[in-house]
Amino acid sequence: MKYIKIGFFICVIHIFFTQAVNAQNNKIDVAAIVLDAQGNQISGAVITSDKDNASAVANASGQFSITVPENSLLTVKAIGYESKVVAAKSNLKEIVLMLDETGLVQVAFKKVNSADILGGVSKLDVVKLLDNVFYTYSLDNIASYIPGYSGNIWGQGDKLVIVDGIPRDQYNVIPSEIEQITVLKSAAAVALYGSRAAKGVVSIITKRGLNSGNKFNVTLNTGLYVPKRYAEYLGSAEYMTLYNEAYKNDYPAASTTPYATLDIENTASGKNPYRYPNVDFYSSDYLAKSYNRQDVTAEYTGGTDRARFYANIGYYHTTSLLNFGHGKDEGENRFNVRANLDLKISNRITSKINSSITFYDNVSAQGSYWSNVATFRPNIITPLIPISYLNPNDAVSQGYVKNSSFLMDGSYLLGGSSTQQTNPFADVLTRGRIEGTTRKYQFDATLNFDLASVLKGLSFDTQFGVDYNTTYKQNIDDNTYAVYAPTWNSATMPNDTITSLKQYGTDNPTRSRSLYDAYQQQTMFVSGALKYNNTFSKDHNVSAMLLGHMYRLGESEVYHAVGNANMGLQATYNYKHKYYVDYTGNLVHSAKLAPGHRNELSHTVSLGWRISNEDFFPKSNIVNDLKLTASAGVLKTDLSFTGENAGYSWYKSIYSNSAGAYFSWQEGRQLRTTDITRGENLGLALEQRKEFTTGIEASLFDRTLQLNGSYFYNRMDGIPMKLTNIYPGFMQVSGPSSSSFVPYINYNIDQRQGFDLGLNVNKRIHQVDLSIGMVATYYETKAYKRSDVNYTDEYQYRQGKPFDGLWGLKCSGFYTQDEVAAIDGTKEHPNPTFSTVQAGDLKYQDINGDGLIDGRDEVYLGRSGAYGSPLTLGLNITAKWNNFTLFALANSGTGSYGFKSGSYYWVSGTTAKYSAVVRGRWTPETAATATYPRLTTTSGSNNFRNSDFWLYKNDRINLAKIQLSYDVPKRFLAKSFISGLNFYISGNDLLVISKERKLMETNIGSTPQCRYYYLGTKVAF
Repeated sequence: MKYIKIGFFICVIHIFFTQAVNAQNNKIDVAAIVLDAQGNQISGAVITSDKDNASAVANASGQFSITVPENSLLTVKAIGYESKVVAAKSNLKEIVLMLDETGLVQVAFKKVNSADILGGVSKLDVVKLLDNVFYTYSLDNIASYIPGYSGNIWGQGDKLVIVDGIPRDQYNVIPSEIEQITVLKSAAAVALYGSRAAKGVVSIITKRGLNSGNKFNVTLNTGLYVPKRYAEYLGSAEYMTLYNEAYKNDYPAASTTPYATLDIENTASGKNPYRYPNVDFYSSDYLAKSYNRQDVTAEYTGGTDRARFYANIGYYHTTSLLNFGHGKDEGENRFNVRANLDLKISNRITSKINSSITFYDNVSAQGSYWSNVATFRPNIITPLIPISYLNPNDAVSQGYVKNSSFLMDGSYLLGGSSTQQTNPFADVLTRGRIEGTTRKYQFDATLNFDLASVLKGLSFDTQFGVDYNTTYKQNIDDNTYAVYAPTWNSATMPNDTITSLKQYGTDNPTRSRSLYDAYQQQTMFVSGALKYNNTFSKDHNVSAMLLGHMYRLGESEVYHAVGNANMGLQATYNYKHKYYVDYTGNLVHSAKLAPGHRNELSHTVSLGWRISNEDFFPKSNIVNDLKLTASAGVLKTDLSFTGENAGYSWYKSIYSNSAGAYFSWQEGRQLRTTDITRGENLGLALEQRKEFTTGIEASLFDRTLQLNGSYFYNRMDGIPMKLTNIYPGFMQVSGPSSSSFVPYINYNIDQRQGFDLGLNVNKRIHQVDLSIGMVATYYETKAYKRSDVNYTDEYQYRQGKPFDGLWGLKCSGFYTQDEVAAIDGTKEHPNPTFSTVQAGDLKYQDINGDGLIDGRDEVYLGRSGAYGSPLTLGLNITAKWNNFTLFALANSGTGSYGFKSGSYYWVSGTTAKYSAVVRGRWTPETAATATYPRLTTTSGSNNFRNSDFWLYKNDRINLAKIQLSYDVPKRFLAKSFISGLNFYISGNDLLVISKERKLMETNIGSTPQCRYYYLGTKVAF
């Protein structure tokens, strides 16, 4: 075999440095890898070139040569630049690498090389992800890809979402528009964003145009949403039987029951469902087996060195499960257009212009079907009354039929009663629909000035953005309707006949339209950043940024706009990319505080050490790169200043005149009182996020394994509260009016600590390219400071316990009749204070031994998971073989608890709808196996309260996604205008593995959870 020797003196690495001042490294390490004709790596080396030279020419210390076989390929790569594959030829003169912004990571107001990030930052390459799996929501399952994100960031909640540098709605950008998602977790990473970012930032960067020729991509997708399960309720006969049982439990001396045995038997027989209704609201008579989603997206990218353009046009349409009346019209349409433009105005000035328009239109039937069916008993009425059952000789009933505006299918009147003058079916059939309209327009522009002529490495960036959001709803034909209560003939008569009808309400087919819920929102953002980036003596890398930015959010009918202003300074230094130090300071302004307290300084310090670059560190293919980081800081924020008046002027006392007269004076003359709702505290300050973090980043086993992990410890200090229990009683008064002199103060402290870990493995095994990603996040919470003076017993102190804890009673089973009789108010037989108990009611432990069961016996039961499960895991696997790609995603959550509560589980009162859980009720016969208290028609205040009887573990494993894709071989497309063709089949939310699977998969009072099965194709031109 003939070999070609390529010398460095003829292989010139020529780098185009558009925006190269953003690079952190003065030297560019270029890996030259030799591949054979089949793509297998056979040799490789690293070429180092000084970036200050437009063309790197060989010198005595930089000679490089590599011997390659004939017909091999040379791949040249540089971090932050687009890689290039060229044929190894003897006349090779030059290899051109263009800046690749996708190789950089977006952090606060700049992009940096991932190798130089000092922890607390994680990135998701969305373009690469979409090559393997289709999804529809921008942050879908992001916790399974990025460590530290579990519904929120490090358990904090209230994250700030940034889209192209502007605070924006995460729902208004779709995955096909996105280039990269960066999650900024640590205080050091978010400090420059100011107050609103104090609990973490998600930065979404949309795609940019490329100057590599015009490219078109089209994605078509269609799929079905299939309900996982519906809530399970009892049928009429079983409901009536058990309601009678509940009635007898409450009134054992009663001689009759609410439902006659004959009526129950006739209902169970199903012989006449109109006379003896047994309505199944989840029947296939009313609901489709699935509903559809269809979407199409078209993308274009192209341009030159002077101008690059990216455009995205998308549309999707969804339908509904409702299969009758106006429910058939339900659905949503979304149409979006995005255009991103990059301009090179001159050699020193560049610009970015981004614009997006989105149109949402949705239709829903009047009446809130899903919430109504969760409370509507199956036997209460017959929703539709067949006119064939009407007595033909009853002139009044026949008149109703003749004059009705809503005679369904010409055969049915709408059913009801004096106490039930509407019904869910009638609403959907007659009341028309609601049409919602939303229009969103987003625009931002950036100017970048290279000021190297003033000072080498100096630049200035400025950005302006303005967004508009308008939404409103229309009632279309919001009709009112009459319902009719039938009187049937005697049960002893041979034929069922409606002898008469009683009308309630009137028909009013308005055929009108009305507007409501109109809402407008305007967002404005402006920033300016003076940046400096330079290298001295080839080893000392210095960068700095002086930054100012302002954000304003105005909403209709909201008096005070939300505003934030910040002035920041960041300075970084690294020596040979081995030792790092970073300082970030940010001056936060908040109008919510008193003058003198509105400006506060946030500051953080970060350190880094690339230990793998030390001379003493052993060189091997086991550890290719190893970096340790640490950071500490204090962030000031007003994020907790919400609620009452949106947190504005909480430092002021509030006085007002009472609306009514409260007392008389001087012969009946009525006087108004003056009320005070809070006291003054001019010293009220911003709360503080105090944090320490450490991190590790490693590349192992010849870069096969990538690892990154963080430990974090932070406190939210000085959370504003109105704590009445730390002030004397006279600070609150009542009569003739109620007043409070208690001010807001900085008091509570919340503590969080935990770790996150991310692993990525890339390995070729025989003919399979395997990529495995794993993430883990664990955190603990503590109410570090609380006022517990209201609690007599130490075990009820909130301080020192998880602040997301669940509290309740400890249950000891069900009362027996003997235990009820033995209640005497002693520690052994304590007296329950919530209500009079009977056999079959829940029995609780007397924790403090005072002979009473009351609120003082509540104890800590477990963490609620309000901020996400304490431990979350994610696993994604991509396997490529030939032209097939299999992608799978699974995740899990462990360590949180919840209460089975709400009307589905706490079934009480005279109008409750009975769910399937009551089948396990206590009776004298089932006392040993019962899983539910005795039934009652009262409030059940003893049984239906938080206790460990209703506690369940929220542990689960979710099979979130599976997708199989096939890329049509290029040789089949060679003679066509199509450059790429891909087909895929996929499923989402396929399986939940949990002891409480039914509970987790069941929605009560809302649209059911669904599995999503879909087919799609991607075409490139």
